[in-house]
Formats: sequence, structure tokens, C-alpha cells
Amino acid sequence: MTASDTRRYDVVIVGGGHNALVAAAYLARAGRRVVVIERSDAVGGAAVSERPWAGVDARLSRYSYLVSLLPQKIIDDLGLRIDLRRRRYSSYTPDPHDPTRGILVDTQDAAATAASFVRTLGETREAERFAAFGERLAPLGRAVFPTMTGPLPTADEVRESVGDDELWTALTERPLGDLLRGSLDSDLARGIALTDGLIGTFASSDDPSLAQNRCFLYHVIGGETGHWDVPVGGMGAVAAELERAAREAGAEIVTGTDVISISPDGDVHTMTDRSEVYHGTLVLSGVGRAVLDGLLTAGGSPASAAEAPEGAQVKVNMLLSRLPRLRDSSVTPEAAFSGTFHVNESMTQLDAAYVAASGGLIPEPLPVEIYCHSLTDPSILGDDLRASGAQTLTMFGLQVPHRLIDDTDPVAAGARLLAAAQQSLDSVLAEPLRDCIHRAPDGRLCIEARTTSDLERSLNMVGGDIFHGGLSWPWLAAPATTPAARWGVSTPHSRVLLCGSSAQRGGAVSGIGGQNAAMAALEILEG
Repeated sequence: MTASDTRRYDVVIVGGGHNALVAAAYLARAGRRVVVIERSDAVGGAAVSERPWAGVDARLSRYSYLVSLLPQKIIDDLGLRIDLRRRRYSSYTPDPHDPTRGILVDTQDAAATAASFVRTLGETREAERFAAFGERLAPLGRAVFPTMTGPLPTADEVRESVGDDELWTALTERPLGDLLRGSLDSDLARGIALTDGLIGTFASSDDPSLAQNRCFLYHVIGGETGHWDVPVGGMGAVAAELERAAREAGAEIVTGTDVISISPDGDVHTMTDRSEVYHGTLVLSGVGRAVLDGLLTAGGSPASAAEAPEGAQVKVNMLLSRLPRLRDSSVTPEAAFSGTFHVNESMTQLDAAYVAASGGLIPEPLPVEIYCHSLTDPSILGDDLRASGAQTLTMFGLQVPHRLIDDTDPVAAGARLLAAAQQSLDSVLAEPLRDCIHRAPDGRLCIEARTTSDLERSLNMVGGDIFHGGLSWPWLAAPATTPAARWGVSTPHSRVLLCGSSAQRGGAVSGIGGQNAAMAALEILEG
């Protein structure tokens, strides 16, 4: 390989997910020469919209599907034209012991929410406790979220900003289960809260690792409120805007190109029809830390079995001819499915599911949560489907770690998980879900399961871990001295930075990892 064969840049970004596009846009806008290298034929990573069924005009957010952590600052800085819509109903949770009643949390009608609690639980105080718990958590969002796009604060600085030492200790030093039991009385309400700690995270409410606590924090601070919004046009619309911003700023984007190794001095070796080298003063990694480790060792093992990330979810995408009827006649399907529909997710059930999965069993019943994108954003459906009353449905199963997928037959394992998810939802419906599933022109049912194995194969997410590894607290124990450490994007190599979900404040569709990596890179390049 001669010098003329090497392409030189200020920054080479490996991986073309949404964080990589954010980093590219910031760096190019700052006048830096930057290239993004993506192995797939299109960028976006998990933030994409696709048509899973031939001849069916429905664009589903196939992987990531809701937005909470994308800061307005990034939207404004990059001039993104995206529409995020707030859902009126936060959640609906049927009583697993009696699905003819359930809790509907209406963000626009506190009295209706309270009446729903009374109807389901038979007492008046739990609605007040649930509302008070939300109010108590509110300072976390106001204190933490504004820090996510700046250098990492220290834990003491955030603690002082929160202003509730008892809450701080409960969240950062003791298992989440203690806080939930001390704040809520009912198993059902505790479960509604606990699910925020278990998205893509395999843990119990009392897990001593506090993995559930960290996941919970990220889910309640988004936008300073914890609200989760629907991206109009699907998640692919967000990725498309980020790609536009990066290209218009002058970033180069190379797709369909495999990176085969990265050297700590900035050489990124690729292979398509012929080998090429992209040299960067800095290299930003948008791939998971485990994948990066493998690339840095020139094709070595990404991670040992003990260290490998492990996802813990199954995502079911479907198109329905119509929404199914509920066993709870007091709630319309349109209200129940437009927010987060919790099924078999009481705290007891979530912890029992953890125990079952730890023993190698698919939980029965499988805890699942569902929402309908098309109720908030009909634009993802073609005109004929909209006119027919068709709706999309996303079902997200919890407590299903990657270890449950049989490597010898992942398709069969996926079918078992899909059956378990359908059975769980059927338990609260007045009719079988299967009767409502739309059929494609070839007669196939419009339903698919995306397991951790599917994520590993299609998106190169080791273990199907949607966070690329365990989430970290978004603060430091003590002030950092280097730009990479201050921004939470450091690796053992000074010229290689993290810009994806493996960054200290990465995870979910937020762009935070990309923005932070860009800020650190600019400091380094200018210094």
C-alpha cells in the first residue's frame, strides 16, 4: 500500500449509525474533512424505516422506534427538520389477574387517570402516590438532561443540582426495587415504573449491579420530562435528516464498505473490490466497543464470553387490519394502544420472568409492551391502508436475554419467542390477535420477530445489545483531564474515540454520543 493509496482526513468515522451522522455533521460544519464508512448499503443503523412485507405499503421503524433523549440543542445546531409528536396516553396496564380492568394514564386528564386507578385497584390513594412519584423524579430530568451535551459533570455536582439527597442515594446506591416499594403500594403500579429500568436490560428489581437503576435514569430524564415521542415518518425520517445535514455540511459518506482493521495511529483498512486505507488524524468509532476491540486487534475476537454484551429483548413488528378488541370494555383500543400498553408487567411478574430466563427458560407469561405508531402518525401507511383502518403494532418483549437464543437454530428460537409474545397479548384481548393481522398479497401474515440474534447478524450488535454494552452513569467521580475523558468518549488509544452507543452517555436514539465525540475531537484537533 503506497502513500497515494491512502485517503487522508481529519476524522474517519467507522459505522454509519445515527450517532456517526451527528458527529460527521458537527465536524464538517466546523470545517473539518471527515468521512463516514458504513458496511451496509445505507446509513442509519438501527434508526431506519423499512417495508418488511412485499407489496404492503407500510414503512415500519423496524428496530428503534421512539425518541426521548434527542436534545433540542442537536436539532437546532444541525438544522434538522424533524417532527416529534407527543402521545396523549402515557400507558395502559391491564390487571393480569382480571384483564377486564386496567390502569389508563391520561396525561391530559388527571381525574380520569385517578378514576382508572380506583376502578382497577379498588382504592383511592395509589393514584396520588403514582403522581407524587413522578413529581419526585422530575428534578432528575431538570438536573441531568441539560448536562448531556456538555462536558461530563461530577457526581457531586449533579447530586447538588438534584437537591434530594434521599432520592439520589436511593437511585445511585441501592437497587431500584427499594425505591419502588417505598413509593408505591400496588404490584401493578410498581411494575409500570420498573419497566423503564428493564428496556434492553436483563436484571431484576433488586439486582445489586444497579443496571436497572441506570436504565431507569435514562428513561425518565429525556427532554427533562421523560416523555417518549413518535417520530413522524418513522425512525428512518430522523436518520434521513441526519444524513442530509452531514452531506450538506460537506461530510463524505461511503457505504457498502467493510472495515477490516483499525490501527491506533489512525489507519482504517477497508475491503470492497480492493483494499483501501482511510487515514484520520482521529478515528471515531460508531460501532460497539466489543466490535471496535476486534477491529483494533486486526480481526481478533470481539470479546470473551464473560465480557460480551448481551441484549435482553425481542421486538415484534406487525400490521393489523384493525386494532383488536380488549377484555376491558371501559377503555377503547385506540386509547390503550396509542401509549405504552403493558401486558403481564407487574413487578412480581417482571422479577419472576428474570428468574425463569436466568434458568434458561422463556418466561411464561412473557412480559411485553406494545404501542401503535400509526395512531399518532398515519403517514407511515399508504392511502389504501389508512382508508381500510389498518394499523401498525410494535410489541417489545422483556427479560429475554441473548442466551435464550439457540445458536444452532435461531429461527426456531425466534418462532418460540414470537409465539410467547402473541400468547401474552392474547391474555388481555377479547379476540385472538391472529384474527386481526393483515395479510400480504402473497397470503403471508404481516408479522415478524426481531431477536437479539437478528440484531447481531443484521446490525453487527454483539449479543443483540441495543446499548452496545452496559449503560453508565452520566457523570464522573472526579474531574477528567483529557478532552476525550471529559466528554465520555475515550478509549485506551488517544487517537481513537467512541461516538456511538458505547460512549459514556450513549444509548437510544439521542445523537448525544455523536455530539460529544465531535466536541472532544474538535478540542483535540484545535489543540
